[in-house]
Amino acid sequence: MSMFIYADKFFYANEVKSAGYLAIVDGKFGDYQTEVPEGSEVVDYTGYYIAPGLVDTHIHGLLGKDVMDNNYEDVIDTMSVGLLSCGVTSFLPTTLTAQAELLKEVSKGIGDHYQEAKGAKIRGIYYEGPFFTETYKGAQNPAYMTDPSIEIFEEWQKAANGLIKKIAVAPERECVEEFVSAVTKTGVVVALGHSNATYEQAERAVDAGASVWVHAFNGMRGLNHREPGMVGAVMNLKETYAELICDGHHVQPAAANILMDAKGRHHVALITDCMRAGAMPEGQYTLGEFAVEVKDGQAKLENGSLAGSIAELKNCVKNVVDWNIATAAEAIRMATLIPAISSKIDDVCGQIKAGHDADFIVLDPQLNLEATYLDGEKRY
Repeated sequence: MSMFIYADKFFYANEVKSAGYLAIVDGKFGDYQTEVPEGSEVVDYTGYYIAPGLVDTHIHGLLGKDVMDNNYEDVIDTMSVGLLSCGVTSFLPTTLTAQAELLKEVSKGIGDHYQEAKGAKIRGIYYEGPFFTETYKGAQNPAYMTDPSIEIFEEWQKAANGLIKKIAVAPERECVEEFVSAVTKTGVVVALGHSNATYEQAERAVDAGASVWVHAFNGMRGLNHREPGMVGAVMNLKETYAELICDGHHVQPAAANILMDAKGRHHVALITDCMRAGAMPEGQYTLGEFAVEVKDGQAKLENGSLAGSIAELKNCVKNVVDWNIATAAEAIRMATLIPAISSKIDDVCGQIKAGHDADFIVLDPQLNLEATYLDGEKRY
């Protein structure tokens, strides 16, 4: 089956194409062209833009469900379908610091069933912990924090059927460099965060192969002119990718702009870090084993610390444009191709490219979401 999508703009990986037609053939992207044969089936989005489906590489929950509930059906049915209303067509279900056996069970449930997802596609699992340190623990439970272990990681990966794509560690932990080197050689991305590491410690982990920073600014030692710390390393170590939560609560817009200018917008990945209260009313929730209150657009622990977010990725894209710190093309790239590249899943998602699954979104000129397509079919 083939058809054409007509729109005013098409956001490709490295250019914005003007008004024309995008072929959809058997659920895959075809070529862009300025004319189509007479009698072709055309879906007319005059006045709208076409962008790749958004890619959320750091998300814990949505619609009352959480990855750590250890119920794969919640992730596959509720979260994956709900994400379509956020413009997300690919995601990495993200775990929290927890008992090793629970993490193994969660991984097995997702690893055995991820292809059954009815909505946004599960492209891997992201382990946010448990190899962190307590100083910047955030909503992570320090009772389960340990030094990294290749043997334990291999158990998790086996249970997940090889689906773990990314794991986060604190650089100051024991044997981090050996762990990073070993894990990255298997193709798994190592991220750095929830850490009080010095600049030098962070740099050594990057030299060993780490390439992503967990929600930049949040949960890490700040920048000081005599000890640049983790934030200094995020900004100065160029061939790395910074996750960034642009909900307006986690990072002040000027700080987000400073980071984007320092790293370049080709190395910033917009993420949500969304917890179970995403797309839900204000009230009392949980994140892992902790009570969380959601109020005024924020999720907080009893001590006032932020506990993930309730952000939707489509709104993060809109925010950075409304804040005048990114163009529409840059914002869309930071929520599609860059997170995909940073998690090594850009071979299957994150861009409009002939042969890729036709997962895309329709936006109005103000970047509000009009529709979400999966495999060439309108699903939201």
